[in-house]
Amino acid sequence: MGALDYISDFFTVSSSTTKTKRKPIQFQTVEIKVKMDCDGCERRVRHSVSSMRGVRTVEVDRKQSRVTVTGHVEPNKVLKRVRNTGKRAEFWPYVAYNLVTYPYVTQAYDKRAPAGYVKNAAQALHDPGNPDERLTMLFSDDNPNACSIM
Repeated sequence: MGALDYISDFFTVSSSTTKTKRKPIQFQTVEIKVKMDCDGCERRVRHSVSSMRGVRTVEVDRKQSRVTVTGHVEPNKVLKRVRNTGKRAEFWPYVAYNLVTYPYVTQAYDKRAPAGYVKNAAQALHDPGNPDERLTMLFSDDNPNACSIM
């Protein structure tokens, strides 16, 4: 079949002779927050996303209102596809509680967040250039170069 395909390229009646190749999309995981009330909502969202090209797995967690899509997909296209089902959707705005330095900062703490998660806010993350942090690290037990007066 390779020879026939090669010869048929010479006899095509297309306006352009060059073929355009798309750059392959990286394998990634997209997490989306979607409010789902029943099994029908869950099934509709799962079916709409799983029918996309490049999707490997679709995990729907109705209790946390989260849809996790893994595969060679673009995040904005996945979000658009979920929104086409009629559900309000946004990218997953939460991070795990143990990954945040200051989880109870006003912008990070959210009562509606699932258990073990806080909002992904810039104030909740550690700032290594902060002078207060440098002073506390100076006398920390974790710092091997710390002052040892005892």
